[in-house]
Amino acid sequence: MKSNKQIYNIPNILTFSRILIIPVIFFLLFFNKEIYGIAAAIFFVVAIATDFIDGYIARKKNIVTNLGIFLDPIADKLLVVTILIMLIPMQRIPAWVVAVIIFREIFVTGLRAIASEKGVVIPAGREGKWKTAFQMFGILCLLIYYKHFYLNFGDIGLILIFISILFSLISSYKYLKSVSGILLNG
Repeated sequence: MKSNKQIYNIPNILTFSRILIIPVIFFLLFFNKEIYGIAAAIFFVVAIATDFIDGYIARKKNIVTNLGIFLDPIADKLLVVTILIMLIPMQRIPAWVVAVIIFREIFVTGLRAIASEKGVVIPAGREGKWKTAFQMFGILCLLIYYKHFYLNFGDIGLILIFISILFSLISSYKYLKSVSGILLNG
């Protein structure tokens, strides 16, 4: 059995805090008013910051746990998927776009699971990292949504999300290509 010291460490606590931020953003988006969108955007930035900080600390201090390896990507996906689904009825993003993003996440997670079962670790490639960056900035803009500083954040957010989908398709193809040998050889 793992000791509490191994489970209760700063990176895991930050990951848990990211998960706890999700209902706050969810609640704020129910109001569909500009000020609540900005508040949700601020919480989203805090959540993104915890993701970077927990990864940095885990690598720097060599505090990598199985719980952290398991929980970190789940926290990321829960954050993104919850917000995107909430943005659909607010008419800030088309449902088909969210469906494509969710499908891609499930597809790549499945490919990684198959590879992992065979002892192969598939690290995130450059395209996947670009996908994440464009997606996060796109979501941030869609949360802010309204015009500020002569910029239409809703339009910018959609453009960034579409760019992220392009990178998603490229990275999905690369994941499939890297796992194809495992899939074909059983």
